[in-house]
Amino acid sequence: MVSFEAEGRSMSQQRVREALQAAEGYLSGEELSRGIGITRAAVWKAVENLRRQGYDIEARTGKGYRLRQSPDLLRRETVEPYLTARRENWQVLETVDSTNSLCRRLALEGAPDGTAVLADCQTAGRGRRGRSFQSAAGKGLFFSVLWRPHCPPEKLLPLTALSAVATCRAIRRVCGAEAQIKWPNDLVLGGKKLAGILTEMALEGESGEISHVVVGIGINVHQKKEDFQGEVGEIATSLDRELGGSVCRGQLAAALLEEMDFLRREVLLAPEKWLEEYRSACLNVGCDVQLLRGEERQRVHAVAVDEQFGLVVRHEDGQVETVRSGEVSVRGLYGYAE
Repeated sequence: MVSFEAEGRSMSQQRVREALQAAEGYLSGEELSRGIGITRAAVWKAVENLRRQGYDIEARTGKGYRLRQSPDLLRRETVEPYLTARRENWQVLETVDSTNSLCRRLALEGAPDGTAVLADCQTAGRGRRGRSFQSAAGKGLFFSVLWRPHCPPEKLLPLTALSAVATCRAIRRVCGAEAQIKWPNDLVLGGKKLAGILTEMALEGESGEISHVVVGIGINVHQKKEDFQGEVGEIATSLDRELGGSVCRGQLAAALLEEMDFLRREVLLAPEKWLEEYRSACLNVGCDVQLLRGEERQRVHAVAVDEQFGLVVRHEDGQVETVRSGEVSVRGLYGYAE
């Protein structure tokens, strides 16, 4: 239970932040104290707390406080203004173990089709094959959506590919950048990994029908090179690094919500609508790649993407094969994207 004292501190902090954001110049501690109705000491504590959250607040003797720059917070109130229509059943959390895991729990509790979760930080983010996904606070956009489609499971084979197109569309809409797709589930910008997609499906035990599906998307937004740990630093990038500026996560989150809603409504059961868009963005086609099946690696040439979004490859002996995202991983021979 939150104490009245803690609620009072939070309210004072919010009002100090709003006053500084509204001011055109400096506000003295006395002006803030008088205007908000709190003590000078409470003003100082609120300013220090805001600084710890990333607000760049200048203090100058004889003038007072001035807000120089606000952090790119991911909150419901920073996403909602960018939505073009009202949307139900979505939430933004500061911290979660995994947005996909939370959506799966919500599904078991009866959450409706279209339930979406966004988070500023994940403590146990996951990628394909159980790999961890680095998800530090204030750096990325972590998103999952729960769907309950009424169709045979095989109709959802292209879902990961379609979600990649939706993510490319959201990035283009906000940043003007043309991300590419590394088959089957990664987005690439500047030759390095920008985003990843994890799709998880649950079936009804007796009927084999779809109970629910969860699509998780993680996009690197504000990371610098030193923010990526270990070998990830050599293969990963962020929107800020590639575009040389600061991207608004609230705006990107709103675009991603709407592009995924459009996918659910218009494209999920008619994937051919986005097939050519996927083919144009897929950077593997025309390149030599490696197929990884367990410990076995095979060098093949990627020929095309078929109508079911499978990757058509030609082996060195001339044999042609179509691989599906659930069967293999694809890696370049000479770097991440190749």
